[in-house]
Amino acid sequence: MRSKKKLVLQSALLMLLIIGALAVVRCQRTAPYQKDTGFVFGTVYNITYQHDKNLKDSIEAELRKVDFSLSPFNKQSIIAKINRNESVEADKMFADVFNLARQISIETGGAFDITVAPLVNAWGFGFKNDTQPTKHAIDSLKRLTGYGKVSLDGTRVVKADPRMMLDCSAIAKGYACDVVAGYLRKLGVENFMVEIGGEIVTQGINDKRLPWKIGVTKPVDDSLNTSQELQTVLNVTNKAMATSGNYRNFYYKDGKKYAHTIDPATGYPVQHNILSATVLADDCATADAYATAFMVMGLDKAKAVLARHPELMAYFIYADEHGANAVWFSPTMRDKIVE
Repeated sequence: MRSKKKLVLQSALLMLLIIGALAVVRCQRTAPYQKDTGFVFGTVYNITYQHDKNLKDSIEAELRKVDFSLSPFNKQSIIAKINRNESVEADKMFADVFNLARQISIETGGAFDITVAPLVNAWGFGFKNDTQPTKHAIDSLKRLTGYGKVSLDGTRVVKADPRMMLDCSAIAKGYACDVVAGYLRKLGVENFMVEIGGEIVTQGINDKRLPWKIGVTKPVDDSLNTSQELQTVLNVTNKAMATSGNYRNFYYKDGKKYAHTIDPATGYPVQHNILSATVLADDCATADAYATAFMVMGLDKAKAVLARHPELMAYFIYADEHGANAVWFSPTMRDKIVE
């Protein structure tokens, strides 16, 4: 009798679970896809997600937290106060990004370095616009850079020289994508795409019930961001993707092109053969930072790093020995290439 009663209870519980699962599936299929667009960190964001109500206000609240922590353009941000040597405690967001940046700096031999702000500013690409620097000025500024000269002691940033400045621009947009993606996951959102200034995190399926597909733009000089010609299309479902290239943020002076990616080792804009580096990773902050590092390192050194990190996938467009555009990608990237 007791075993029969137990069987009835188990059957009832199983039925409730099935009904609940069906209800969740039905809700997921009938809930509309929301599409939000806005402006943050000096760029445009586009976020698509399946939910029964619009979450734009809450999403922008999350983005403001990142801005308050990591934006050098926000004079009240934590990083801006650190750069001014004001007494301020680093929050968790700053600490997360700082520690990840340091780890990637070590992995890339300093090709990624958040202390390059003085050099970025000197070349006119940062949050200050100075005249083009002389060799003497660059040599002087290089003494104020180097990821090993700054550390995090608890919640306090310690600099070897108070004139040192930090710039997380090459990792913050990716991190912001991760923050928004984490917020959506907490709410139980299973299908979404978060894109901020070209850095992307996806999960699940799109509104056509298909995997998320993202195009990689051909690296042609396009400072106004008007070119939409694609080199390839990637399936990035349940992945993060970031692309770095010198074909949008650059200027010409005296007939010479100066691109925004600064090599921390030389203090000059990079002159390597990689034109565009696209990286897929499990989180967007990591993808963002490595994409920048690979632009600095050049093709051969980038391949060596990828050999040590099979969890990363990369798609490089580079100039071959004849100056023509060529492509190289990680073996694991092959299955992600749609067309």
